Amino acid sequence: MAEKKSIIPKTIRANIVKTAGIAAIKPRDPDEVFDELFRDIQTAEIFNDNKIFIDLIPKKSPLLIMRAYRLERKRPDFDLADFVGRHFYNLEKHHGRTQTTPNTDVETYITELWQELTVTNRRNRGSLLALPYEYVVPGGRFQEQFYWDTYFIMLGLAHEKQWSLVEGMIKNYTYMIRRFGFIPTANRSYFLSRSQPPFFSHMIELLAKHRGKYTVVEYLPYLLKERQFWMRGQSTLKNEFSATRRVVRLGDKTLVNRYFDNRSSPRPDTYIQDTSRAATTPEDYHSTMYLHLRAAAESGWDFSSRWFKDPHDINTIHTTDIVPVDLNCLLYHLESMIADAYRLIKQERLAKTYKTAAKRRAAAIERYCWDEQRQFYYDYDFVEKQRTSSDTLAAIFPLYVGIASKQQAAAVAHKLEKDFLKLGGLVTTLVSNDQQWDSPNGWAPLHHIAIESLRRYGYSELAETIRERWLATNQLVFDTHRKFIEKYDVIAPGKLGGGGEYELQDGFGWTNGVFEILLADNDTPQI
Repeated sequence: MAEKKSIIPKTIRANIVKTAGIAAIKPRDPDEVFDELFRDIQTAEIFNDNKIFIDLIPKKSPLLIMRAYRLERKRPDFDLADFVGRHFYNLEKHHGRTQTTPNTDVETYITELWQELTVTNRRNRGSLLALPYEYVVPGGRFQEQFYWDTYFIMLGLAHEKQWSLVEGMIKNYTYMIRRFGFIPTANRSYFLSRSQPPFFSHMIELLAKHRGKYTVVEYLPYLLKERQFWMRGQSTLKNEFSATRRVVRLGDKTLVNRYFDNRSSPRPDTYIQDTSRAATTPEDYHSTMYLHLRAAAESGWDFSSRWFKDPHDINTIHTTDIVPVDLNCLLYHLESMIADAYRLIKQERLAKTYKTAAKRRAAAIERYCWDEQRQFYYDYDFVEKQRTSSDTLAAIFPLYVGIASKQQAAAVAHKLEKDFLKLGGLVTTLVSNDQQWDSPNGWAPLHHIAIESLRRYGYSELAETIRERWLATNQLVFDTHRKFIEKYDVIAPGKLGGGGEYELQDGFGWTNGVFEILLADNDTPQI
């Protein structure tokens, strides 16, 4: 009997084989490689940012550097800063020409800035990991291809028809999926224990608008691997309201997800901040606190009162207890896209499997995150078995992926206009503290998502108001400072955003991308 011909295209079958069973050797983190040298440098605060040292490039093998350090540090005249200068290349990048001349208009500025922020790195350089294609970095201290930043950068690049650059960055992610089994926060060795909000399926959707619907089939193996990463360990959960890794089992046996990190130690890029916070807590709690801090870093909202029991005290952080509404909406989108891809290749049984998974997740978001009394979406604390009290812009995500009812969308739109909308745009939460993902800051990605969500449900007038105020805020800072920045004060437009663990960054990738697409977009995406 003749062998039955596969209905899956040969290129897709080849990709499935390539992504199956890959066991990558994980590069070691700088805090592991340089051990006490790392701790001594960070503790001595030779650099004003903990990220600087771990991004330096060793002039010789770490083994030889550590051997030299252990000998030289015994000398009475030993100078730690001098040692670092002799053994590491301080190739602190020209972080992009973030400022421009007074007569340059904002659109020209953004187009030129894309060139400044585009990087090629095809070999490992210290903690920076090689990628096969060029990519756009956010800017400032962020000289890597960051996961969720990249989607919003892509929006601007797509507007400029830079599709080869867009697809190259997607292929960098497929490369990392093949090598590491998932998409890390960014291509640094010290980011390989966690991911970020999973916008990969949105990237594929963006590319498919340009290349056609079968694009999702081409990338199906990687979409599957992305979901596999987030669902790893699901079969071990036998008890209700239990969790392992990034998977949570709720009371009705529904599986949902949380943010997590595979390590429970201080983050190398914020070593001083993490160890200082832990020092105020009992020693047996340190590893737990580090895990909560790292999980919040995976969320991209690092940090926000949404992760705290006391909204004004970061020491009450409990990220891994929380089922985030935005994360699960993004995974709903991923599962729905997998179902669509299987349907395109006539694999109806598999399409139904993933469609059912998506429906179950949507039902869980409805049951556990929608609060009928408060008429808003909230994160769910599965340890306390109740919704959190934090009002945040994460509530817009069910509208973004289309799982909110018309009544729910109306309630969310009303609350956005009543409580979140300020003179300069949308405030991220209603809590004012020193955290950057709280009031008074507004962020480009959340503005894009809010505008798209409101348009989807017919709230075009509110969407336009938000769009105009956000663009005006960006323009005001540009007119004054001749640059774009990472985040903005939306309560006092023209004032720079603040808070957080590092200085305000210029550039800035996702600000540029969202501004560009919104400026050209009066109603629907122009790509």
